[in-house]
Amino acid sequence: MTTSGGSSADGKKSLSDLAPLEAVFFDVDGTLCDSDPLHHYAYQVMLQEIGFNNGVPITEEFFIQNIAGKHNDDIAELLFPTDIPRGLKFTEDKEAMFRRLASEKLEAINGLYKVKKWIEDHGLKRAAVTNAPKPNAELMINKLGLSEFFDTVVIGDECEHGKPHPDPYLKALEVLKVSKDHTFIFEDSVSGIRAGVAAGMPVVGLTTRNPEDLLMKANPTFLIKDYDDPKLWAALEELDKKGGSAENAA
Repeated sequence: MTTSGGSSADGKKSLSDLAPLEAVFFDVDGTLCDSDPLHHYAYQVMLQEIGFNNGVPITEEFFIQNIAGKHNDDIAELLFPTDIPRGLKFTEDKEAMFRRLASEKLEAINGLYKVKKWIEDHGLKRAAVTNAPKPNAELMINKLGLSEFFDTVVIGDECEHGKPHPDPYLKALEVLKVSKDHTFIFEDSVSGIRAGVAAGMPVVGLTTRNPEDLLMKANPTFLIKDYDDPKLWAALEELDKKGGSAENAA
C-alpha cells in the first residue's frame, strides 16, 4: 500500500528517499502525451485491411494486453509468428501512419508543463527513454515543445534489449552520469514500469490508458492520474523537505 506522499508500507523506496534528487526520466508514448489512441487506431485500421482476426477490429483490451508499450520486434512476432519479416515491415508501415496522425492530433498529458517547470527550477537532469522508433520519439518530443528540455533521448532500438529489460534506463543513468539512488521515472505501461524497477529506480505510474490493477502488478512506487494529481505534488513536497535536489543541496 502506498501513501499519498509516495511512501510505501511494503518496502518500496519513496521519492523522499532519493534526496538529494539528481534526475528524472520520462517514457514518451502515454507518459508525455496521450498517444495510445492513435497507435490503437493505426493498428486497428491496418490489421483489419489484411483480415487479421477474421477482419474483426482489434479491441482496446487486445491493444493494451498485447501491444501497448512493447517493442516492435515483439509485436511483429506476436502478430505474424510465422512470417517475422512481414511483421517487421507491417510495424514500420504502421509507425508511418502513426506519425501522420500524431503530427495533427498529439496532446500533452495534463500537468506536464507544470512538472517540467518544477524539474527545471530544481536544476535536475532529464532523459526521455522510449521503446518508440527514433522518428516517432523525435516527432512527439518536438511537437510537445520539449526538444530543448531533455538532456538525452534513449531509444530502445539502440540498446541491446528494449523495455521491459532495464537496459534503456541503465543507459540513461550512464549517459547523464547520475545515480539510480537519486533518480526516479515516469511511466505508463507494464513493460516500462518493469524496466524501471529492474533498473533499480522508483517508478511513478500514470494511468493514462492502462488499468490500475494491471499497472500495479509491475510494482510501481505509486500511481497518478496525470501530472496534476495531488499524490504527485505531495510526494514532491516531501522530497523538497528532505533535501530537494542535488543542485539545491550544493
